[in-house]
Amino acid sequence: MEGDDAAASRPLSKWRSDFSRAFRYYLDRSTPHTTGRWLGTAAVAVIYVLRVYFVHGFYIVSYGLGIYLLNLLIGFLSPLVDPELEVSDAPALPTKGSDEFKPFVRRLPEFKFWYSITKAFCVAFVMTLFSMFDVPVFWPILLCYWIVLFFLTMKRQIVHMIKYKYVPFNIGKKRYGAKKSPGSSSMSKD
Repeated sequence: MEGDDAAASRPLSKWRSDFSRAFRYYLDRSTPHTTGRWLGTAAVAVIYVLRVYFVHGFYIVSYGLGIYLLNLLIGFLSPLVDPELEVSDAPALPTKGSDEFKPFVRRLPEFKFWYSITKAFCVAFVMTLFSMFDVPVFWPILLCYWIVLFFLTMKRQIVHMIKYKYVPFNIGKKRYGAKKSPGSSSMSKD
């Protein structure tokens, strides 16, 4: 009998391994396509919101999703090494004007941030398919509590950013001046 169980689990194990390898392949291929990934996540989020709106339920699932997303956002906006808490040999934020510039390293990288958000929306959507997760609650109280929690958390994060003088966003390459073309000159025509 044990031989039958082992033989039956081999195809399942092979299928799982093949699926995992294919999933990792496509996930790795999506890495450089930031805009496309986020548009896909926005589409998943819209589908989830429409599902909750039309079902008129699953507010506790949405609240849990909101708290989880807030936690991910804080990790995304936070530096890897917090100067208040840790002393490390890793790149740290400069605390004085004379300190050497060190690049901002996130606690939660963008790709993992995107992947976690997408996975969270998919799990929340699957939870809306089961009525046991539709706990009756008065949703306006949950919404008000989440908004208060969001503003208090963001206020604390912004104060931390100002105190340690870091900006967690990279807006792209800085341009210092317009490059003059070889045909243009500063001479005026008479």
